[in-house]
Amino acid sequence: MLIIGEKLSIIAKRVREAMMSKDKGPIQEIAKRQADEGSGMIDANIGPAEDGGEDLMEWMVTTIQEAVQLPVCLDTTNIQALEAGLKVHNNEWGRPMINSTSNDPERFPILELAGKYSALVIGLTVGKGGLPADAEERSAIAAEIMARAMEYGVPLEDLYLDPLVLQIATSQDHAVHVIEAIKMFQEMNDPPMKTVVGLSNISNGCPKELRPILNKYYFALLQDAGLTAAIADAHEMGEVMKEKDMILDVMNGKTIDDEKKMIEIQKTLDVIMGRTLYAHSYLEM
Repeated sequence: MLIIGEKLSIIAKRVREAMMSKDKGPIQEIAKRQADEGSGMIDANIGPAEDGGEDLMEWMVTTIQEAVQLPVCLDTTNIQALEAGLKVHNNEWGRPMINSTSNDPERFPILELAGKYSALVIGLTVGKGGLPADAEERSAIAAEIMARAMEYGVPLEDLYLDPLVLQIATSQDHAVHVIEAIKMFQEMNDPPMKTVVGLSNISNGCPKELRPILNKYYFALLQDAGLTAAIADAHEMGEVMKEKDMILDVMNGKTIDDEKKMIEIQKTLDVIMGRTLYAHSYLEM
C-alpha cells in the first residue's frame, strides 16, 4: 500500500503562508514528519496556481526533496507548473506522480506530460458531464481514461484510477459506490489496475473529532476491497494497521473485548455502508 502524504496542501493556512513567502522551514518539517510516519511519496498540492505556478511547483519539489529522499506527487491543474516540477524532480528516489488527468479535455495534456517524463499519473473518474452516479459510471469513465492513456504512450501499469471519494455528510451513498468501483477497476485489466483515493474527502464537513475515525475505518474497507494507494495522513494510516485485526473482526461479525471500540467501529461501518443514515451525532445514537 502506497501512502502519499497529504499534509503539504495550499488549503492549510500554515502551508499556504510558507509557499507564498518561500519559507522552506515548515515545508521541510512537514515533509520529514510524513516520511517518518510512513509516507512513500509526498503530495505537493499548490492549487490552480494560475500566477507564478511554474516557479512555485519547482520550488516545492526541490524543497521537499532536499529534506526527504522520496518521490513527489505533483498536484495542480496548471500544466506549465506540472512540467516545471517534473523537470527538477530527482528520479533517483522514485518516479514522480501527476495528480491528475480525467475525462475533461482540458486535462488530456497531462497524459502527454506523463508519457514525456515517464511519470505515474492519477486518472480521476470524472468529466465535464458532472459527478459519476455510481460504480458503473465510474468504470465507464475509467475505461475511456485507460484507452486514452495508451494513445498517449502511458503504460496502464503507470495509471492509478481514482474513483472520486465524496463527503459522507452530503453524499453518503457514494461511499459504497467508491468501494464497489475499486473492485470493478481491478477487473478491467490483467494485471489488475492500480487504484488511489483522496481519503480525507470522506470526512470533509464532519466534526473534527469524527474525521480521523471516518478516515481510518473507510481506509480499512477500501484496503479490504483491494485499494493500491491513498493520499492520506500517514499517522492515521499507521493507527489503522495497529487496529487492523480488531477492525477485520468487527467487519466479519465477531465480538472484540473492547466494547467501546467495537461500538465505534460498528456504528462507523454501518454509516459508511449505508445501513444507517449519517448524522454528526451518529456515534451517540
